[in-house]
Amino acid sequence: MESIVAEKAPSASNPQNKLSLPASAGIHLFFILYSLFCIIPVILIIMVSISDESTVVREGYQFFPSKFDMGAYEFLFKDARQIIRSYGISIFVTVFGTLSSLIIMALYAYPISRSDFPHAKPFTFFVFFTMLFGGGLVPWYLVYVQMLELKDNIMALILPLVISAFFVLIMRTFFITTIPSAVLESAKIDGAGELTIFMRIVLPLSLPVLATVALFQTLTYWNDWFLSLVFITKDANITVQYLMYKTMLNIQFLANNSTAAAAIQAAGGTFRFPSETVRMAMVIIGVGPIIFAYPFFQKYFVKGLTVGAVKG
Repeated sequence: MESIVAEKAPSASNPQNKLSLPASAGIHLFFILYSLFCIIPVILIIMVSISDESTVVREGYQFFPSKFDMGAYEFLFKDARQIIRSYGISIFVTVFGTLSSLIIMALYAYPISRSDFPHAKPFTFFVFFTMLFGGGLVPWYLVYVQMLELKDNIMALILPLVISAFFVLIMRTFFITTIPSAVLESAKIDGAGELTIFMRIVLPLSLPVLATVALFQTLTYWNDWFLSLVFITKDANITVQYLMYKTMLNIQFLANNSTAAAAIQAAGGTFRFPSETVRMAMVIIGVGPIIFAYPFFQKYFVKGLTVGAVKG
């Protein structure tokens, strides 16, 4: 009887669900090509940013330009102090805003995911309602400027994005479908309070959704320039994205305004703005450390999947 069972059971060295060689090769080839399609544009942007402006205008974008020039970066870093300060503002807003978003949204999503919470449905409808209707730009602006008095305040770059109704509902769904109710009941029987259950059981089991939300919130905070445009009037508190946006507008204005060009030349200056190469250089500067965000969170995706397994 044991020999029959052994014959029917697939061996560990040759599992039945193993992909065939052509299928495995096709999957690997697909992802290699997909990765190249993502990496090649970045390489092209880098090469254009270190190319000579006149060469780019004359010959177009090239992976191997005939003449290299760092003029675009020299032009941008003439005000290096402002760039460094804007980088600091962006990093602080991104880190502090992402952490605040995770804490607040998790604290909101967990109670409304509990079936024993009597006000779960009203609070769920309240957050869902904000996805369908908004007060408009003017009331939104007045709330932060007149009521909260956040004009030219760095918190004006954090608070408007701290809660996303969509991510709150995503977290709620994850808590309902993934966190076993038996685990929560066992913790209650052992004398754990709600805060202990949330901190020591729910959050460790929710690393996948927390990492996903954190990644998207990180990208949202880092790429935002609109809040700086609306709430910030002092250059000391603007983010690097808005700084690059202002720089590009100034370059376009001066390059297209003959009066400004004549004034610069009359003052003895050289009217030379690397508009094409500086555009690519600003992309590289704007990307900055955010390119390392996904590999950092990827580790927590894998870790969260293993921690989230229910053990017998």
